[in-house]
Amino acid sequence: MKVIVTARVASSFAPSRRTVPSSIRVAIVTVSDGVASGNREDRGGPACEEALARSGIEHEIVARRVVADDEDAIAELVRTEADAGGADLIVLTGGTGLSPRDRTPEALRRVIEIEAPGLAEKMRADTGRDFAGAYLSRQVAGVRGRTFVVALPGSPRGAADCLHAVADLLPHAVELARGERAHHPRPDPEIDGA
Repeated sequence: MKVIVTARVASSFAPSRRTVPSSIRVAIVTVSDGVASGNREDRGGPACEEALARSGIEHEIVARRVVADDEDAIAELVRTEADAGGADLIVLTGGTGLSPRDRTPEALRRVIEIEAPGLAEKMRADTGRDFAGAYLSRQVAGVRGRTFVVALPGSPRGAADCLHAVADLLPHAVELARGERAHHPRPDPEIDGA
């Protein structure tokens, strides 16, 4: 399946000379025992696809994967996807809670080389305003090689809300991970009153 989105949305950042890198290649990974075993419908992955489509980020879905809540399997899948070089952004949904099988953060920390804790903080802060339970979620974001990786909650709404919270920053994060000369987003004076 190939999806290319070119629409733009309003942002709290003023446009720079080059606001969006070339189309971002995205791999979406659903982390769930139930989905992996075929006992439950995948709702998190499609919610991520829809949130990306609404974000205005120019992107192409290059892979859709499902993996059980197994730390070794998650780490291996992310390592393989990132090292293959086919995706600029890997979005995982699921396994970020506090139950014994929620091991996505631990798996990612084994394979990412640079962590970007500010994105996880922003996701929790933005979504926590309306839903205090958001502060119990353990999102992780970071870089492996030239691929940016972000782990989101498994609930469809949680995943979509978290992607929305960081959508303005993802193109810049991808540029940095690619090693490209990135233009830093600047606050929009009309929005921020500067």
